Amino acid sequence: MIKKTPRNQLRLNRHQRIRSKLHGTPERPRLSVFRSNTNIYAQIIDDVNGVTLVSASSLKDVKKGAGNVEGAKAVGKLIAERAKDKKITTVVFDRSGYLYHGRVKALADAARESGLEF
Repeated sequence: MIKKTPRNQLRLNRHQRIRSKLHGTPERPRLSVFRSNTNIYAQIIDDVNGVTLVSASSLKDVKKGAGNVEGAKAVGKLIAERAKDKKITTVVFDRSGYLYHGRVKALADAARESGLEF
C-alpha cells in the first residue's frame, strides 16, 4: 500500500527547496507570504541580520474580506506602503511553497502596483 504524504508536508518540502536558493539581504530583503485558510500574512525580512523589517496581515490590518482575494490585495498594498516608509524599494519574493495563483498572486500583484519591485 502506498502511503500518502500530507499536503502541508509537501508544501514545506517545496518551501525548504525554495529557501535553499533564496536569501534576503539588507539591500534586497525577502517578502515572505503565509496563507492560512482564513487569513494571509506578509513579512519583509532581512535574513542576514535575522530581522523582520515590515509586516502586514489580513488578521490585524484588514478586517473586511480578510480571507479572500480582495483581502490579499489589501495586504499587498499595505505591505508596499509600509516598505516605502522604511525606504525599501526592491525585494525578493518568497511564495513559501504555495502555488503562484489566487491569493498569493493577488498579494504580489498589489505590492507591485503599489511600487514594490521584484
